[in-house]
Amino acid sequence: MPISTQNALALIQSAHEQAKISAGAVENLKCWLTETRYSQYADSICQHVEEEKWQALDDAFWTIIPFGTGGRRGRMYPVGSNAINDRTIGESAQGLADYILSRSDIPKPLSCAIAYDTRHNSRHFAELCASVMVANGFHVYFLDDYRATPQLSYAVRTKNCSCGIMVTASHNPPSDNAVKVYWSTGGQVLPPHDSAIIDGVMNVQQIKTIPFSEAVSAGKVTVVTSEIDQKYLQAASKYAWPGSRDVRVIYSPLHGVGGYAVLPLLSACGFQDVSVYEPHAKPDGNFPNVPGHVSNPENSAVFDAIIVEAKARGADLILATDPDCDRMGCAAPLTPAPDSLWGTINGNQLGALLTDFVLSKMKAAGTLSSQTYVIKTLVTTELTRRIAESYGARCEGNIHVGFKWIAGLMDELGPENFAFGTEESHGYLIGQYARDKDGAVACLLMTQLAADLKAQGLTLHQKLEQLLSTHGCYLEDLINVQMEGSEGMANMKKLMQSLRDNPPTTMGGLSVVAVRDYGNLTRKIIGGGTEQLDAPKSNMLILDLALPGSSQPSGNAIAVRPSGTEPKVKFYLFGYEPVSQGLAAAKTAVLDRLAAMKVDAKKLGS
Repeated sequence: MPISTQNALALIQSAHEQAKISAGAVENLKCWLTETRYSQYADSICQHVEEEKWQALDDAFWTIIPFGTGGRRGRMYPVGSNAINDRTIGESAQGLADYILSRSDIPKPLSCAIAYDTRHNSRHFAELCASVMVANGFHVYFLDDYRATPQLSYAVRTKNCSCGIMVTASHNPPSDNAVKVYWSTGGQVLPPHDSAIIDGVMNVQQIKTIPFSEAVSAGKVTVVTSEIDQKYLQAASKYAWPGSRDVRVIYSPLHGVGGYAVLPLLSACGFQDVSVYEPHAKPDGNFPNVPGHVSNPENSAVFDAIIVEAKARGADLILATDPDCDRMGCAAPLTPAPDSLWGTINGNQLGALLTDFVLSKMKAAGTLSSQTYVIKTLVTTELTRRIAESYGARCEGNIHVGFKWIAGLMDELGPENFAFGTEESHGYLIGQYARDKDGAVACLLMTQLAADLKAQGLTLHQKLEQLLSTHGCYLEDLINVQMEGSEGMANMKKLMQSLRDNPPTTMGGLSVVAVRDYGNLTRKIIGGGTEQLDAPKSNMLILDLALPGSSQPSGNAIAVRPSGTEPKVKFYLFGYEPVSQGLAAAKTAVLDRLAAMKVDAKKLGS
């Protein structure tokens, strides 16, 4: 038998006095040891205390795991307010149910679509969420196999659900899992629903459940896997335009769900020369054959081994999607020569290429108009805007990080004129069938583009060079500074406050001429004057930079924001130079500038 609760509380207080555990952990541990709603976890916590597992307890309890940009996400651990476990997942579903039940304006009967990816415990957590929703009077539409996040978004819409839950931690390490919560639109929850759901989650006393098998037997859970597969394939296939299908593709699902979405879609649209990179083919939550066991197509290292095979096979394109198949990454040869070097293409560049491709196809089809619009986020390249405007379309870009904002703006502006949505972190969407980024359809678009370019004797890299030569040399970089645990959170707050109170005067040799603070929606001009920003609030700063001898912003900037899904601060670096002296000279100037900016950004984050 573990020690008593009273003894455990005394030992916890003593450990805090010895600086072995944080004040936040002490507060949350007291709740879990004394409140009835957490009673089933008391023995486990007491055993941790008895065995003096202070670091594990501090990691699991120092805070309450929040709803971030992409839902409630974190490391799995059997107990803890700051961990993904049955309690935090269950109360997330219960809080969602409570909020919807509290609203009289939501049509009845109530229903919820639920899907899951290949991560450890994903199926278990999906069943748990289903048992909670059914116990609260919802009918559940269940995708009973590994399926992609965009298929969940599509399922919410096509089944007219009140809400949806996707169990996935996207591209996080194998230790993590999460729930993404979706509204009836098929998009992730937005204000005011998000804060109201969070309040509900924080106040959950009892998690109502019925056994999953019992819910299925009673007809309260409907398995819709085959139905959604067929309907999603039909909806996504509409974005296959006439054109060449002569392209050899190697695809990697990075041990995730992508093979269930990407391969059927490419085949249905006429692309037959597609093979799977076998070391990444098996669904496996450990992501065993991926560098660092992190399946993120943003990381160029995941392509290194695949490029070796692509060269041996004479492939034209490599595609990869993250574990829940909502992000797409790619690599391609630099030139059409058989012995060409290969290179990856970053998220900003992929978005620019696809924006140009989609608008060019719409123009050729006669569906492009002055009402057509593209959406990007504030931290996505301005090259996208320049491309959209060159086609006579407009670009909406005054929104924050997270594809939920793109989906929300799409509905606000009218989805009938929406052409394409793009964000720097490899998220892309076309059309109206879903309200979240879609790695499978992004693969379809990229395969079509590569095939069209091959027919012209060009590669993706050469097409990108053409875009830069036409619209200006826009290049970007990204720095991630890890800040884990309670100390990391304190350092994040300290960094953001310091930048607000005392912004640097220069970054990378360029003068800081203004600071855009999206926390209070002001743009402070260095030297005097303040302007209001018309944007949603967010904990992000953008430092506008000027070239030497000028006081005006130059298209060069640095954005700083704590991640909404991981314990880190992100520095987004933006470089721009006109190409009046040629693209090569402009590239050199921008790359040198970005390198200098990177050095100064790292100093800020240290």
